[in-house]
Formats: sequence, structure tokens, C-alpha cells
Amino acid sequence: MASWFWLLTPLAASLLMALCLVPLGHRVLERGVVFADLAIAQWAALGSLTGLSLMPNHTIAGIPASGLLFALLAVAMVHLILKLVPDYREAMIGTLYVLGASLATLVVSQDPHGAQQLAKTLNGDLLWVTSFSLIPMAVITLAVLLWRNTGSEHFRARLFLPLFAVAVTMTVETAGVYVVFATLIAAPLMLCCLRGYGLVMASAVCFTGHGIGLWLSASYDIPAGPAIVVSVLGSCLLAMLVFREPALGTAFRGCQKTDSP
Repeated sequence: MASWFWLLTPLAASLLMALCLVPLGHRVLERGVVFADLAIAQWAALGSLTGLSLMPNHTIAGIPASGLLFALLAVAMVHLILKLVPDYREAMIGTLYVLGASLATLVVSQDPHGAQQLAKTLNGDLLWVTSFSLIPMAVITLAVLLWRNTGSEHFRARLFLPLFAVAVTMTVETAGVYVVFATLIAAPLMLCCLRGYGLVMASAVCFTGHGIGLWLSASYDIPAGPAIVVSVLGSCLLAMLVFREPALGTAFRGCQKTDSP
């Protein structure tokens, strides 16, 4: 049994990710701009790859500075899209994502290890997260929980995108774009919006999916990122089937679109 103790660190990281990203993902669904989180995550990954190419030491307090810079740039572009072309926001933000993915491919195209670096930004390697990286993750998780439960709605709306950029940058560096997207969207969508349950329930199911994925990865030597994504989606689908109440009419009122910037 002691041989499995090393999984406690990735499990702790998964718990922090669930507590941090599920509330942010619920807000994304409330705003009705789902592509925004994927685009910002992709630009954070682009920034990390660019930093690796240009700067040997590109981290500040455990957060890749170049990744955060590019994520904030993506936040600014998303904000402009929402203000200037709201009727075509999903198409424009989808284009922003494709641009970020293409630029990331170009950045690593001349690097002999570029394919591995690109794959890591997408799939991550949560299984091998270090205990040191838990500290900044704990700080941003605490900030998200405070944001969710304090202040006015106007204050939360203004603070959302910058906070989202920091959280996504940190978690993409740790777990990859795919795991971050699944954590942000799957549990809030299936359990909060479609079943009307609260964020605690959604976070618990999401964490369960992370734990199953980590166990499968460690036991059968399969990539951690895809295993976690499949496990999170499977856990959320199972929870939807098991927990059938409250009714859908109540559930949908929890994820109505808003036009807040």
C-alpha cells in the first residue's frame, strides 16, 4: 500500500484543480462563451512554448511568465470580441483558438523535441506533478473560492477574466489543455446546468474522475491526460444517470447566458 503514497501529490493537485476550475467553468457556462476558456488555455500553452524557446527561466512564483502574458493577451482579445462583435463571438473566439494552436506548432517546428513539447501542452503530465507546484495552485484556488463567495456581482464580473487567465495558465502548465477543458466544462455542464446540483457536488465528481484517471495511468502505463479526460467525462455521465433530481427546469436556470464582459 505504501507504494501508492506517491499518488497523493497528483491527487492533491487534482483536488485543487477541481475546486479552482469547476467554479470558473460554471461562470463560463453562465456567460455562454464556452470557446473562450479553450482559446485562453491554448494561448497560455503557446506562451509557455514561446518562453521555453526564448527564455531559460520564465517562471514567477511557479507560474510561467510567458504563459501568463499570452493568456492575458488572449483575455484582452476575447474582451474586445465580446464588445465589438457579440453576434459572432463564438466564431471569432474559435478562430482565436485555431490561431493560437497554429502559432504553437510553428514555434516548435524547428525544435527536435518540439513534437513532445507540443504534446505535453495538450495532454500534460499530472501524474508527475511536484509538491512545490501545489503551493501556487493552492493560492489561486483560495483566490477563486474567495472570488466566488465575496463581493458584488459587478466586482466578480470585472475580476473574472484576469483570474481565469492566471488559473488556466497554471493548470495548463501542470495538466495540459485537454484536462483543463474537461475539468472546466464537463462537471459544471452535466451536474450544475443539466441536473441543478451545486458546485461542491460537481467538484467532488470531477475529482473522482481525476482520481480514477490517475489510477488507470499509474496501473496500466497509459498517458495520464487522456485517461483523466475520459474518466472525468465517464464519472460525470454516470453521476447524471444516478442523480436524476432536481428537475431540468430548475437546473437550466443555473446556467443562463449573461452579457457581462
